[in-house]
Amino acid sequence: MAIMNGQEYIESLRKLKTRVYMFGEKIDDWVDHPMIRPSINCVAATYDAAAEASEQGLAVATSNLTGEKINRFTHIHQSTDDLIKKVKMLRMLGQKTASCFQRCVGMDAFNAEYSTTFEIDEKYGTDYHQRFLEFLKMVQEQDLTVDGAMTDPKGDRSKSPSEQANPDMYVRIVERREDGIVVRGAKAHQTGALNSHWHLFMPTIAMKEADADYAVSFACPSDVEGLYMIYGRQASDTRKLEPGADIDLGNKNFGGQETLVVLDDVFIPNEYVFMCGEWDFAGILVERFAGYHRQSYGGCKVGVGDVIIGAAGLAAEYNGVERASAVRDKLVEMTHLNETLYCCGIACSAEGHPTKAGNYEINMLQANVCKLNVTRLPYEIGRLAEDIAGGLMVTMPSERDMKSDLPVGRNGETIGEICEAYLQGKADVKTESRMRVLRFLENICIGAGAVGYRTESLHGAGSPQAQRIMISRQGSFEAKKRLAKKIAGITEE
Repeated sequence: MAIMNGQEYIESLRKLKTRVYMFGEKIDDWVDHPMIRPSINCVAATYDAAAEASEQGLAVATSNLTGEKINRFTHIHQSTDDLIKKVKMLRMLGQKTASCFQRCVGMDAFNAEYSTTFEIDEKYGTDYHQRFLEFLKMVQEQDLTVDGAMTDPKGDRSKSPSEQANPDMYVRIVERREDGIVVRGAKAHQTGALNSHWHLFMPTIAMKEADADYAVSFACPSDVEGLYMIYGRQASDTRKLEPGADIDLGNKNFGGQETLVVLDDVFIPNEYVFMCGEWDFAGILVERFAGYHRQSYGGCKVGVGDVIIGAAGLAAEYNGVERASAVRDKLVEMTHLNETLYCCGIACSAEGHPTKAGNYEINMLQANVCKLNVTRLPYEIGRLAEDIAGGLMVTMPSERDMKSDLPVGRNGETIGEICEAYLQGKADVKTESRMRVLRFLENICIGAGAVGYRTESLHGAGSPQAQRIMISRQGSFEAKKRLAKKIAGITEE
């Protein structure tokens, strides 16, 4: 089975014995849990895109390992065209879900591991690259969703992993056996971890020799013994638990998801170990993964932005102000900002280059510029959407009030009838339609959807300072000085 569809993916999750906890309780039927299912639907959309003929130009690729057709989320980039198609695919899926579809981290981890394991083997004579290729063949053939797990809790940020008061604040090797290793620790903020079949763990920072036990990369199934997850909550998340909830949910069918993934002395066989103490390559793997993931934001966040712009336009129309010059100007500005992000994603892809291993890597400087823009521009897009929508977006009564048949008016009008009358916008637009678009904007701008748009835009793939550090390293300031000296006629003494 090289390519699954969405329903097949959902059924495949039911076969797992994944351990998940939420609100202090173990969740057994997590696949159908109302708070979790929207995020599963988002991942399912990545499978449906590959299964649908109309989307296969973007969502399907040819494996360089087997020659078979595979889901692009399991692909190793073979050209700048692959890099560009990745960004276009992510924008398309953002338009379909208006949320985080969670498979980008695994895809970006695959490509970072591919080149890094090759270079570790080249220096140390290890066989990590071949191990990784065999693992990736399995992922491609079974069309698995894999969580790319990088971010450790970190504890005291002023101290290195080996200096922490609690040695488990970074994932580490606690035992080396002849047939594998035992690992302990946790990964925080893990997007889509619960919805993944496997996890691919990586270091989170550059290491020193004293940190060798923390320089570890490996893969394991989601239901491996000793691994469990604690579900992260989001703003307005319990609305999904309200009986009959619909309008108040905003984005009812799709959503994002993060968990705290705990490794409680998990055994990893050698065949799934891809770095084991090579501390000098930890930073290289981190930078490559971060670069690919920062490229991703030039696609996924743009697709979500497209939907936000559309919703803001609808809100303006339903409010009767769609022709106001100020509103049109705001929509133009939102589009300008959104397309700027897309341009960055396409640029760093088009300027990509082959690695020693043969896969293609993005232009790192431009990828970091892309993500630094993403830490800012979605906030302005969201602000403008809120401006256009108006205050009712955050003050209107609940869906239950809108549907209530309790009489309260002087003529016997029900609460629902009163809401219907006073929340009406344009006369030819149903009040419910107006409420739906406002609830959607509330969800995406400040509710659960904000996790996958605004806040995740800021902190995902590294917070702003991480991009600034990379830009300072790759900005070629001395070369630019030489250009200026030459044109200005300055000669070296």
